[in-house]
Amino acid sequence: MAGERPRKGDQTSGRNLMKPKTIHPDGWAPALGYANGMLMPDGTLHIGGQIGWDKDKNFVDGGFIAQMEQALANIAEIVRAAGGDVSDVGRLTWFIKDKAEYVANQRAVGEAYRRVFGRHFPAMSMIVINDLVEDEALVEIEATAYIAQD
Repeated sequence: MAGERPRKGDQTSGRNLMKPKTIHPDGWAPALGYANGMLMPDGTLHIGGQIGWDKDKNFVDGGFIAQMEQALANIAEIVRAAGGDVSDVGRLTWFIKDKAEYVANQRAVGEAYRRVFGRHFPAMSMIVINDLVEDEALVEIEATAYIAQD
């Protein structure tokens, strides 16, 4: 009828109304109340904040640097699960609890970063925060990537 809005799934509006796809790497413990990644129909991959725990939600030993590297590795795994590569990441936002520790360990930060992301340097922001939801977490990193859709 004239004047009716297109219903969900209706392609007549000229807009692709496909739903976002939840991205959850194989073998990871369930994400409860959140998604690790959401792949949008246009190929944008939104990656929720990743912390320094492994696929079983156990924190890695080694403090800030180890947690930072694990968070980045988690992001890389989510990007791969969506069909991409770390070079598809366009933005990282870091939330850290201790600015002094980050600044004092710049060399180790760079080495750990390059072990995961190589020489790919997306746009980045760093925010110093008071606390994170998980008490053991020292850093949380979220990302946005673009996965080309065929």
